[in-house]
Amino acid sequence: MRLAVVIIIAYLLGSIPFGYLIVRAREGADIRQTGSGGTGATNVSRRAGKAAGGLTLALDALKGAAAVAVAKLFFGLPLVEAGGHTGPFPPTLGGNNFGEHVLIGQAGSPEDLYWWVAVAAIAVIAGHIFPVWLRFRGGKGVATGVGVFLMLAPITVALAAIVFVMVVAWTRYVSLGSILAAITIPLFVLLQNAFIRPVESLAPVMSAAIAGAALIVFAHRENIGRLMDGTESRFK
Repeated sequence: MRLAVVIIIAYLLGSIPFGYLIVRAREGADIRQTGSGGTGATNVSRRAGKAAGGLTLALDALKGAAAVAVAKLFFGLPLVEAGGHTGPFPPTLGGNNFGEHVLIGQAGSPEDLYWWVAVAAIAVIAGHIFPVWLRFRGGKGVATGVGVFLMLAPITVALAAIVFVMVVAWTRYVSLGSILAAITIPLFVLLQNAFIRPVESLAPVMSAAIAGAALIVFAHRENIGRLMDGTESRFK
């Protein structure tokens, strides 16, 4: 039951429609009736200005980070990677009573703890894309994914951000930059683990990266159609 609560909290955090609320407060309008119909930062910028878009971006990223933080704290895991340590508990937290209680009573084995964190990470992205409050029509999940991976593998976010900036600077398509940045996250997770520093529990993080990228690409399906048709809006 407690595991279910963690996942539900993650989904509900993701479902908070910050872009919708900001545009409703500033413009008295429904952001879903503007542009792409999404509630994310790019569409908010088009409707309510870059400041509103920047605030939306920050809040959407914050809820992604918060969902992972809640899951980690619940399972007695460190909020920040313990450099080089790849087990379920860092040396300073191994065997703490709270973690042991959750481990024995809820998760089943040490390895399961990070898998449940990965499930929470996927749930918060899914909540943003399919928010219950807006009849499951939300944003694209990119900013929320940024928040998630700032908590799980921050180096990969920096690398994906380079891809995003380069693609947008070259093409002026935010959607294309977002899609390619999301797709490269699993690759960068592997590269970080192999050449920079070990990723805490690689398999769960890789699974979250692949599932998150798949959700983000799915959320961009209409953008992909417009890109192929040459009718996608360019960022100004």
